[in-house]
Amino acid sequence: MFITLRLGNDKQSPTLYMKAVCFLLLTGVASCALGQSWPSKPIRWIVPFAPGGSNDITARNVAERLNAAFGQPVIVENRPGAAGTIGVALAAKGAPDGYTIVSSSDTIVAAPYLYSKVGFHPIKDFAPVTQLARQPVVLAVHPSLGVHSVGELVALVKRKPGLGYASSGSGTQQHFVGEWFASLAGIKLTHVPYKGGGQAITDLLGGQVQLASLGAAPVVPHYKSGKLILLAQSTGKRSPFLPDVPTYQEAGIKGLVLEQWQGVFLPANTPAPIVTRLHTEIVKALANPRVRERFAQNGLEVVGNTPEQFAAVLRADYEKYGRLVRELNIKSD
Repeated sequence: MFITLRLGNDKQSPTLYMKAVCFLLLTGVASCALGQSWPSKPIRWIVPFAPGGSNDITARNVAERLNAAFGQPVIVENRPGAAGTIGVALAAKGAPDGYTIVSSSDTIVAAPYLYSKVGFHPIKDFAPVTQLARQPVVLAVHPSLGVHSVGELVALVKRKPGLGYASSGSGTQQHFVGEWFASLAGIKLTHVPYKGGGQAITDLLGGQVQLASLGAAPVVPHYKSGKLILLAQSTGKRSPFLPDVPTYQEAGIKGLVLEQWQGVFLPANTPAPIVTRLHTEIVKALANPRVRERFAQNGLEVVGNTPEQFAAVLRADYEKYGRLVRELNIKSD
């Protein structure tokens, strides 16, 4: 960083110049010292979802590596409820000292448009650290439906409007993608929201519902075993775990691009040296072969981008979800 000091010609200019130089040097030294001295006590990592889910798995795998890197325990605390908003709001109120971390899915940017009071603003109240992982939302069908492509599904629903599709809940990313697909394809689908993806997959496998819009991770094993058919995935390019499944855009649904992601945040105004050090250690953890293997087992693609890159994703998705809520009339319940 280069700074130009412009001083007047009065007799005090040399004194002012030296004071300014000293201030900058001391500030830099203090920042470095802060980054190195943190953490000096246990860190609380809030996961705003129930234990056992993909958000919990990623947090615990990374936290285990941070324990060793920091020499301090990183304690994962599950605070589920209200589609993740309870835990996120709790983290937003944390002190900006680096001892409260929260990891969330992209529901953090959709929630303010779906709930009247969430207790946080995803842009103003957080310092983004990095994205941990991403995955597509997939369009899955039971073989009994008799379709093997998006085109065949669209033709079927145009003949028989109102086919039900399952999701893991109202206001979820799966719900957004299902409604967005129906709108762009010009068809009528009926949303069948479940309280979580587990029961939705169970009913899909049993044929009680024949179509579903769900996160890829729990669906991939059933696709690979031949029990389910995947027609499309919502990311801009194909997931490395689903190389044979076309994207929605490749299937003719132009403009439909949405990825589910998980990211790490600190409360707003956390000092930059702490953000930088946490980012550095998380990226190191994500490079660990055992961590990457665990992510892959759950159909999650490792990301590990910079705070600036993550902030750009956050802003873009915040705008996207606002537009989709208005255009598709998405409701949380």
